Amino acid sequence: MNDPNPMQRPAMPEIPDVLPVLPINNAILFPGMFLPLVVSGEAWIRLVDEAALSTKIIGVFCRIQSGTEFEPEMLAQTGTAALIVRMMRLPQGGVQLLLQGQARIKVQRWVTVKPYPQAHVTAALDPVDVSMETTGLARAVLAGFQQIVEQSPNLSDELAIAAANAPHPGMLADLIAANLNLNLDDQQKVLDTFDVHERLQLVLRLLEREREILLIGRKAQEEVSKNQREYVLRQQLEAIKRELGETDDHAAEIAELRRRIEEANLPTEARQEAERELSRLERMPPGAAEYTVARTYLDWLLDLPWHTSTEDNLDITQARQVLDEDHYDLERLKERIIEYLAVRKLRREEGADNEARGPILCFVGPPGVGKTSLGASIARALGRKFVRVALGGVRDEAEIRGHRRTYIGALPGRIIQGLSRAKSNNPVLLLDEVDKLSIGFQGDPAAALLEVLDPEQNVAFVDRYLDVPFDLSKVLFVCTANRADTIPPALLDRMELLELAGYTEQEKLEIARRYLIPRQRREQGMTTRGPDLTTAALQRLIREYTHEAGVRDLERRIGAIYRKMATRLASEQTLPDQVDAADLDDLLGPPRFRSETILGDNEVGVVTGLAWTPTGGDVLFVEVSVIPGNGQLILTGQLGDVMKESARAALTYARSRASALGIEPEVFQKRDIHIHVPAGAVPKDGPSAGITIASALISALTKRKVDKRIAMTGEVTLRGKILPIGGVKEKLLAAQRAGVRKVLLPTENEIDLRDVPAETKEQLEIVLVKHMDEVLHELGLEIALQPVSE
Repeated sequence: MNDPNPMQRPAMPEIPDVLPVLPINNAILFPGMFLPLVVSGEAWIRLVDEAALSTKIIGVFCRIQSGTEFEPEMLAQTGTAALIVRMMRLPQGGVQLLLQGQARIKVQRWVTVKPYPQAHVTAALDPVDVSMETTGLARAVLAGFQQIVEQSPNLSDELAIAAANAPHPGMLADLIAANLNLNLDDQQKVLDTFDVHERLQLVLRLLEREREILLIGRKAQEEVSKNQREYVLRQQLEAIKRELGETDDHAAEIAELRRRIEEANLPTEARQEAERELSRLERMPPGAAEYTVARTYLDWLLDLPWHTSTEDNLDITQARQVLDEDHYDLERLKERIIEYLAVRKLRREEGADNEARGPILCFVGPPGVGKTSLGASIARALGRKFVRVALGGVRDEAEIRGHRRTYIGALPGRIIQGLSRAKSNNPVLLLDEVDKLSIGFQGDPAAALLEVLDPEQNVAFVDRYLDVPFDLSKVLFVCTANRADTIPPALLDRMELLELAGYTEQEKLEIARRYLIPRQRREQGMTTRGPDLTTAALQRLIREYTHEAGVRDLERRIGAIYRKMATRLASEQTLPDQVDAADLDDLLGPPRFRSETILGDNEVGVVTGLAWTPTGGDVLFVEVSVIPGNGQLILTGQLGDVMKESARAALTYARSRASALGIEPEVFQKRDIHIHVPAGAVPKDGPSAGITIASALISALTKRKVDKRIAMTGEVTLRGKILPIGGVKEKLLAAQRAGVRKVLLPTENEIDLRDVPAETKEQLEIVLVKHMDEVLHELGLEIALQPVSE
């Protein structure tokens, strides 16, 4: 360290124009100061030896850049001419020096760098005479330094005495800079300042900074001392209580709860409620019935993530990758999610509110198409926590809003419970099966969801159990439903519907290869073992062993195959190299479905229709029989009111075209017409079976067969006009699964064909019709039909 007493140095020797230059690390030598130094390395020891034999003066510069070979750029701008006061060789081979600074020097030009650097230098000594302003500034610097010495435990009083005896203001500044707790950069700045007045001003600023640091440290120390004193007093108080026998688990529990309240950083209203409840708990005996209720309430209140959020990952490329990894196809839905991320990213770049109000997405589609797993993928893409709340069959409003604490076994609602599990106030919260909420004696849970999903209200959602507002605006809500028509209109209005239709055969093949087979292999313990399923086997599984819009049953069948393989492997039996279509009979038994069995042979009075169901599209058959009677219309098969009206409209159309179709008019008076739609146990309704019923009626009345591989859908008017219907994509997928070759579709539904997969449109012959006459022509039922006059 630099010696604080500059008064004991001998008279300054003359400084040569050319000096050997010695770089030093992590130290700066000021004029008038002493610096002990150890020198190693052949070149540097030679430098010291030759200097000691001549002038004993060397140039010392601080090294500001590292490197194995010496370069002039490694050194600071200003160095110090140093006198070698003492020199001693070390047993290890190095040399120990004691250097005394003489004057500031600057390099004018380099003479050589080998075997050691030498340079022409100019020395600068402080002037003997200084101005009155400089003298006054020196006194201020001295007073400031003496104050710091008094406050700092690391500076001795000898330093203050040495500073007071400094013979020159410039040396005073150097003395303080050398012994104050400064970093190398600040010390080098002082060494670089040749003007004494400017040097004193710089040192004064550094003293002011050091004084502020000491003040902050003293305050922190006082705070620590205060906390330590409080801790000691509390320990003494606890010891006194233990001596008096007054301490117990109850006091410890209260203290722990108080600590948790202090650390939880609750909002004002929640903190007031927590402190009020803790005050009640403190006065309450632990055996009281209300004690557990109050304690449980505080646990729920303190466990909620009031201010804990996860940082959103707004990397669009990574989000696309995550969605593609988890789900095949569903491009429209993925694009909507990417749009949501893009909007949030742009709002953040513009400095808008980070938690912008997002949409309430609602995925509507048949079971097994990936609605629930899509919610989990959104959470993974965003980097958020994922919470699933199952709402199927919920009848109690308290399941959403929570129970009041006055009830035995009261709990918060499922929303608050989900946030508590997530430990985050901005998770992706999936409300599963929102279309299956029911109204019971305990209220309407769908109505309770209105507040949860309304951005204007959920910023201060009040759960009845907590009875304090909680901000739900940061939560990204995602809902799922099999059908949208059973969701209450007010709730539906708050959602953005995204429909998911069933999968085509090709899509199921890709999903099976990418997701289902790898997952089932893992679950059955055959990740790296067992045969693969051929494409033919997968196609037969899809066509003959499953009949669904999604892939849930397909995954069960794949799992059954690998369980059979696992059993054989565990029994040390030889496994086949692959599972082909012909192997499925032995592994899974006979097929459950056959397209030719579904459609069957052509019959009189039986026509293939298409229907939409909550589980996807399906084919249905309309059967009509003409039997002796008195002109009655008999309808069976659990038909709804709309479907019954469609049957009556079809009958009226058939009667109006009887002569053109070659139907005897007395048939309608002397025969009963029985219309039946299997399966009889399944309720059916809707107008889209109108043209199917009319075609079956005319087939039965004309006694002509209809090709069952021609399916149709559409509403019919009394005059035979065909009106558009819904569920076109689901119905066409069902026709494809059933083996239908031609589909008759209302002309006005042509626009809906944009959503139908190209594979389905290629396999089906889609004929657009706008009148029943065109339908009868496609079925081959017309005889001498003339266009109906408008």
